[in-house]
Amino acid sequence: MRRFLIVILMLTLPGMAAAERLKDLVSIQGVRSNPLIGYGLVVGLDGTGDRTTQTPFTTQSLATMLRQLGVAMPEGLNPQLKNVAAVAVHAELPAFSKPGQKLDVTVSSLGNAGSLRGGSLLMTPLKGVDGQVYAVAQGSLVVGGFGVDGRDGSRVSVNVPSSGRIPNGANVERVVASGLASAQELVLNLHQGDFTTARRIVNSINGMLGPGLAHAVDAVSVAVRAPQSLDQKVAFISVLENIEVEPGDAPARVVINARTGTVVIGSHVRVMPAAVTHGSLSVTIREGAQVSQPNAFGRGETVAVPDSEITVEQGGSRMFLLEAGVNLDTIVRAVNQVGAAPGDLVAILEALKQVGALRAELVVI
Repeated sequence: MRRFLIVILMLTLPGMAAAERLKDLVSIQGVRSNPLIGYGLVVGLDGTGDRTTQTPFTTQSLATMLRQLGVAMPEGLNPQLKNVAAVAVHAELPAFSKPGQKLDVTVSSLGNAGSLRGGSLLMTPLKGVDGQVYAVAQGSLVVGGFGVDGRDGSRVSVNVPSSGRIPNGANVERVVASGLASAQELVLNLHQGDFTTARRIVNSINGMLGPGLAHAVDAVSVAVRAPQSLDQKVAFISVLENIEVEPGDAPARVVINARTGTVVIGSHVRVMPAAVTHGSLSVTIREGAQVSQPNAFGRGETVAVPDSEITVEQGGSRMFLLEAGVNLDTIVRAVNQVGAAPGDLVAILEALKQVGALRAELVVI
């Protein structure tokens, strides 16, 4: 527990502010990736495909594909194939991708296939949000997990065998139009909105490239006048993204993951005067059984009588005092002195917030 809190302290103690490259702080408006999705079939599975009685769309898709390939299936035929699985295929189309370039794709089972291991994805068109086909995927799957079924219904599974990837499994077929070439201004969007950081970006750009070149739109966006020639614009962006800027300090914030007990405390968190005591009540119930046996010549039956033992322990608690304006170091040391576990720390921070002593935003995820 002590190591847990010390790690948080090391990660969040204030230190020397360091300048960062502009390319690590912002993204250029209009320069982004686009999600693609498609529906296809994986074949060649070793009996781990969809059970078509429960997933009829797999059989329908197979029949449609065979019909397009010139193979006519008899009417009313319902093949029970175990080596075919219906899958969803998705990928990210990077900005400025050109036809012929390769994309990595992820393939996930849509039905009840036990595993996609050893399967091959048949040609699958990948569409954008506008319904247009931007890439075509096909290839053999790389599956990191596996599963084994027993005849008695038992199953052992490692990782997730119903999902896999195909490195370089899709070819780009269409270019996504970009307005970068015709843009009069470049709009830089901060990854985390902050007025101080936006002002410092404007000052750094104007100080290096000339006054009046950049201006802040709001806490998130900074507009920069750019050359009209595309070749000059590319060179201009290259200069911009390597400008170093010292970002503004993050707001005072405490982030709590209620499921795992993880607590991350920002370096600017402060506490007003408060006294805290925290104790724990432990209730332990042990279930056992005693055997009640009749006399040697009695006609009774031997029976098991339940025996429950309940123990209640009150943990010792100590009170600690937080002075006005204490920083993270003091908070962590005080909590360590009373021996509070991560879960107890969460309760203490929430209580401090309720009484108004915690000068920070409390975020529970």
